[in-house]
Amino acid sequence: MSMRWTECCETLQGMSLPLVGVRQIKLPVTDLARSARWYSDLFDLELAAEFTEDAAVRGVVLADHAAGFVIGLREREHCASTPVLDGFDVCAFEVSTIGQMSTVADRCDELGIAHSDIQDRGEFGVAMDVPDPDGTVMRFVAGSHTGPAGTFFGLEFGAGPPTFYDQPRLSF
Repeated sequence: MSMRWTECCETLQGMSLPLVGVRQIKLPVTDLARSARWYSDLFDLELAAEFTEDAAVRGVVLADHAAGFVIGLREREHCASTPVLDGFDVCAFEVSTIGQMSTVADRCDELGIAHSDIQDRGEFGVAMDVPDPDGTVMRFVAGSHTGPAGTFFGLEFGAGPPTFYDQPRLSF
């Protein structure tokens, strides 16, 4: 199954920069071969490039050439700050419809890849988290949105269910 990145990354309307999508996600990993296999299997990507330092492969680029999307992986110990992203969702992939989220879950099951249940998020659609071999979370979402331009919402997490607020608290 090839994910149709072009379906979810059409021209970003209303932006002052002429962006058309996200080209690359680059992640630190502890075992390059294991992670390359995991990402290749889950996203149906192929090895497009590798990078060596001191005669050892330290990074790879996995690609969906038709969509122009790549995931870069680099050995964590050779990253500038050896970042640990365990439990952190660095990105979210848009699935075409809420009904298609089960296709992603089924693919994970077929590959023996652990994933969360599909979480109903009310007006924010559904989500499913898939931790990679290092615990970095790849989030899949469907039916979610940020609302029309000029709108804002805040979400506060604490004891009990999350609550919403309508005025920004961060000044920048």
